[in-house]
Amino acid sequence: METPTPMQFRGRPVVPGAGPFIFAVLNVTPDSFSDGGRYLDPAAAIEAGCRLAAEGADVIDVGGESTRPGSEGVPPDEQIRRVEPVIRELAQRFGDGGPAISIDTRSAAVAEAALATGATIVNDISALTFDPEMGRTVARRKAGVVLMHMKGTPANMQDNPQYADLMGEIRSYLAERMAAAAADGIARERIIIDPGIGFGKTADHNLTLLRRAGEFRELGVPVLVGPSRKRFIAAVTGATEIADRLPGTIAAVCACVLAGVECVRVHDVAACRRAADLAAAIRRCHG
Repeated sequence: METPTPMQFRGRPVVPGAGPFIFAVLNVTPDSFSDGGRYLDPAAAIEAGCRLAAEGADVIDVGGESTRPGSEGVPPDEQIRRVEPVIRELAQRFGDGGPAISIDTRSAAVAEAALATGATIVNDISALTFDPEMGRTVARRKAGVVLMHMKGTPANMQDNPQYADLMGEIRSYLAERMAAAAADGIARERIIIDPGIGFGKTADHNLTLLRRAGEFRELGVPVLVGPSRKRFIAAVTGATEIADRLPGTIAAVCACVLAGVECVRVHDVAACRRAADLAAAIRRCHG
């Protein structure tokens, strides 16, 4: 029987306590909340992916479907049309020494196409609940998977989300989805969990998750948090323009790294790479 081995990003094993690892957002969509339309053309997306890699990304997270609040689904065929040429070219350019490539999708058909083309991770905001074939697809391909918590769907998740026990409910959900992934044959060493900042949460919920993000590490697998440019930053800082949310994003990234979170998902890789590395040095310092 094959002994599972941890995922590796740029030659570093992705295990609890490692990192920080940077997931770079690359939306090949016309309507994502932050950069919709900028990289819909494959050539522009490929150029952006190479730039993000040069800036220090460990993973390029490619998505062909916007999941912003209020968004509707995109058919798998259209997602594949958008992402496949980008993933293929980036995989060829990066080779074995470059960043890993992740596919941001809820669809098993999209995941299958992306994994066949060069992706090695599936970032599923539904935590394998949207498509019953997703878990088996990830397991068969021996891919990594990000299991995220979301309350509701992208279309309705921000319609007055409420929790009796925010941390307890999210932790229980993620533990249950880890068990489901294992039942599908996904090795524990291939799992990352994400509490889902901005996915069915108020600004106060998001701030609590950032303050207590390290608690999710008790589940025994690496944690990913994606605070980049999100609306809660505007609620706190007044930065209503997305372009003005970088300082808030950096603060959130540093909070995550200081809490021991292994992975952060961001748009602004160069600045967040430097901030995350400094926060990690502070965390490790024993002086």
